[in-house]
Amino acid sequence: MAAMVQVAAVGVAAAVLGTVLKKNTPELALLLVLCAGLWILAAAAETLRAAAALMEELASAAGLSDVLLEPVAKTVALSVLTRLTAEICRSAGEGGLAAFVETAGTILALGAALPLVRAVMGLMAEMLG
Repeated sequence: MAAMVQVAAVGVAAAVLGTVLKKNTPELALLLVLCAGLWILAAAAETLRAAAALMEELASAAGLSDVLLEPVAKTVALSVLTRLTAEICRSAGEGGLAAFVETAGTILALGAALPLVRAVMGLMAEMLG
């Protein structure tokens, strides 16, 4: 809870300062928002590490191999990165570029998920054969 209060405070402060700066120096406003965003992500990193560790523990307890878990983690990471990058592009006034980033992110997420499809097909073949 305390971490979210800090994240909210930094987010609101950066948004207000960014709005003021955008009128005279839009480049500085974008830099401020990027720095605030990086700080916010760093504040959430420990929770992400804990979630990843729990996922690994549960996968191990269930007897799942990394072959099944890795594509899921990669797809989630690609999704988050795509969303953040697209929003940064939109903040810079580049909506068209944001659309290309989102399209590329979708294609790359599909590619990252392919090993999972292969692994599931292999498991199904083992069960049937």
